[in-house]
Amino acid sequence: MNHPATASQAQSARGTGTAAVPAVGGAWQERDGLRYRVIVGLEVHVELRTRSKIFCNCPNEFGAAPNTHICPVCMGLPGTLPVLNEEALEYAVLAALALNCRIARETKFDRKNYTYPDLPKGYQISQYDQPLATGGWVEIDTPGGSKRVRIRRLHLEEDAGKSLHDQDATGTLLDFNRAGVPLIEIVTEPDIASAEEARAFLQELRTAILYTGVSDVRMEEGSLRCDANVNVCVAGAAPDGGDLRTPITEIKNLNSFRSVVRAIEYEVQRHLEAVRRGEPLARETRHWDEQKGRTRPSRGKEEAHDYRYFPEPDLPRLVLTEEWVEGIRARLPELPRQRRERYVREYGLPAYDAGVLTADRALADFFEAVVAAGVVPKAASNWLMSELLAHLNASGKSVADLPFGPGDLADLLKLIDKGTISGKIAKQVFAEMLETGRHPEAIVKERGLVQVTDEGQLVAWVEQVIAENPEAVANYRGGKTNALSFLVGQVMRLSRGKANPQRVNELLRQRLDAPE
Repeated sequence: MNHPATASQAQSARGTGTAAVPAVGGAWQERDGLRYRVIVGLEVHVELRTRSKIFCNCPNEFGAAPNTHICPVCMGLPGTLPVLNEEALEYAVLAALALNCRIARETKFDRKNYTYPDLPKGYQISQYDQPLATGGWVEIDTPGGSKRVRIRRLHLEEDAGKSLHDQDATGTLLDFNRAGVPLIEIVTEPDIASAEEARAFLQELRTAILYTGVSDVRMEEGSLRCDANVNVCVAGAAPDGGDLRTPITEIKNLNSFRSVVRAIEYEVQRHLEAVRRGEPLARETRHWDEQKGRTRPSRGKEEAHDYRYFPEPDLPRLVLTEEWVEGIRARLPELPRQRRERYVREYGLPAYDAGVLTADRALADFFEAVVAAGVVPKAASNWLMSELLAHLNASGKSVADLPFGPGDLADLLKLIDKGTISGKIAKQVFAEMLETGRHPEAIVKERGLVQVTDEGQLVAWVEQVIAENPEAVANYRGGKTNALSFLVGQVMRLSRGKANPQRVNELLRQRLDAPE
């Protein structure tokens, strides 16, 4: 697709110096004798999770049998008229506000004309010269510090159907369930200077959209899709000795963060090799082949005039009042970057912990509830990032699927803090909580898992382990202090995890450091 952000990038590509466009691209790099900068702009499509499609009442639902969620309106049959889904408009505005955009007070829809098999009407209802929102930004973290990637525009449109090229040996099949699903298209300025910055932008944008609840942004299901516009500026490579900007390549079919990174890196290398050989490059659209790890030519890149835009005659202009927009703004949650900064500031968490916890809004809510129940923030963070996330990742489940609440986990961590159970026993209790949903105190009581703190019993276990492991004892006394960890582990094994590990460590040191 081609909108003003892409046109702006094309204009900058025709320049001969770097001073004219200081905001475009990043720092100069060197590769194989060439000094260059990477210039990337992204076009991101996000499907909105409304109950119905944007202009009709068909269900907006992923995974249904092909061509079961269609009607005369979304199929563009003669005599039908579109009616705007108000929820789609609200969701688009909410997303735009989360991305720091300015909301237009007056906007309209346009017909974007092009012929493609999965576009049933022969045109797409989109927005051209009066988009819903402009002038936003997303802040990302880079090795050089934080950086704002500007958003040129965000507009609302309908999705097309889906062409299935690998379902039938005789030809392409069409599924129109997706036709008419509401989309927002987010077009950046060409501020992205590397494949990794593109990944960081998409991850930050995805998390922000998730927090608003307007989309599930699942790349594997197509509710988050991305096209990348890539070119390079090579110092001193122009015929007049100036800086050479290669023509823009638009890369389609990027269905994962990994694909985005690999495709951009491939195109940068392809452009640099062409400049080195003195070969001309065409402004074109190319498709990414994930299996082969390369792009392949698709078509010449369209310009705006190719689509013959004109105002959609069947939909009225939209006037958005200040009061209505501010009502939507009031629904904005605390966004992930703000939440990360608060976790570092208020809870004293490392930036890494804060990033992991806030990547999922439900996980962050769960964490805050555990802390509110009286658990030290770092202790809660450690458990959620290790034990809880390990379970969720392995099982493919979410926080909503847990059979217990944050209060139950808080009670488990309090049992550790009070010395009632050891950390090792706590992991056993946690496993049973995941299986049964039972309260940790009930599990500990029923299974007799209370930590042993009786000094006499601890000393007896320590003496037994020392007697049974003379080699480890000799190693420790010979200066190999890591042997102590082995001996502590043997005591814990002997006690079936019930011994207080801190006291065991102290008793072993006292015994082993004493004169023989």
